[in-house]
Amino acid sequence: MDGNRDEIEIIPVNGLANFFAFCRLPRLIYGDQPGFAPPLDAERWTMFAHKLNPHFKLVESQAWLARKNGKLAGRISAQIYNEAYTPLGASRAQFGCLDAIDDDAVVAALIRAAENWLRQRGAAVVHGPFSPSIWSECGLLVQGFEAAPMVFMPWTPAYLVNSLERQGYTKARDLISYRYDVGEKDRKASPRIAERPEWRERLNIRALDLKNIRKEAEIIIDIFNDAWSENWGFVPFTLAEFMSSADALKMVMPPEGGFMIELDGVPQSFGIILPNLHEVTGDLGGRLFPFGLPRLISRIRNHSFVSGRLALFGIRRALHRKAAGGAVILAFIEEMRHRSKSSSFEHVEFGWVLEDNFGMRRPIELSGAKIDKIHRIYEKSLAA
Repeated sequence: MDGNRDEIEIIPVNGLANFFAFCRLPRLIYGDQPGFAPPLDAERWTMFAHKLNPHFKLVESQAWLARKNGKLAGRISAQIYNEAYTPLGASRAQFGCLDAIDDDAVVAALIRAAENWLRQRGAAVVHGPFSPSIWSECGLLVQGFEAAPMVFMPWTPAYLVNSLERQGYTKARDLISYRYDVGEKDRKASPRIAERPEWRERLNIRALDLKNIRKEAEIIIDIFNDAWSENWGFVPFTLAEFMSSADALKMVMPPEGGFMIELDGVPQSFGIILPNLHEVTGDLGGRLFPFGLPRLISRIRNHSFVSGRLALFGIRRALHRKAAGGAVILAFIEEMRHRSKSSSFEHVEFGWVLEDNFGMRRPIELSGAKIDKIHRIYEKSLAA
């Protein structure tokens, strides 16, 4: 590896040209590496543009690009949450979007830029990567580099893990993603929990009402924040953040992809399964304009997706470790199996789940799902 620091320039992402470069950088440096699939530029713009993503109202942030010999070589971001949004058990100071060529000097220069910016704002400990939040894309990939790429799950090369650890970063938490292969047993399965006498009148499963998405969103956010509120790193997911992607959700989520589980007439759990858009965007090279958008819309409507991701799931805390909660989770799994009868999915990714969230991991593993990917959140003391 060539580590000539004199050739490396760190550039703050200020201005439209650098912002566009920041968004497209991963596909420029990772190219056709197995397991990597380029996200759409337009989707990245909505994720990282401060005016389009309400997340940035909760933080002070800055991003940087790295150039080596005049060529783009890496990127990173840093942020500090407002005190009202302190992550549970984790630092308000975070880094994200760490992507770079295989060069320790480039990674070191990017890390120094982020750390210095955070120190100037009083940070003593940093966690990351969060890109840009815990509800977006998290962690560096440490297992599953050649697994099937999945929508909204970050891909990073193995060398990046080693480079970051050489900068003094250590593991904080692992995030586990599971692969569930859908088989004939699922499509032939009949519901059992919902048909039991003690649950038949109490459990109700309904589709999400996308025509009244705001009303549904209020219920989803209430359940989701309640369900996740005791998990490490938790920051409340705001209604504004959910609604910022609601129109896209309505466009890409299949009719069988979203459902709510009610117990005694009260919503207690929900799930949202998204098709793996990488199946229809691979040949677009990340670009939607000028001709990619109508092509993409047509593909989403007509393509038979073979993979998808359980992107959002929640069950109220009051039901955790209780018989009613077990019934709701089993009903959720049975409902997914029931919906597979009208779906082309051959596998679904459940992810991610915190490594120590055994209450969620156990039923997933009992369903037959296997660990497919592991992403790691890192930490470092910034004390002098």
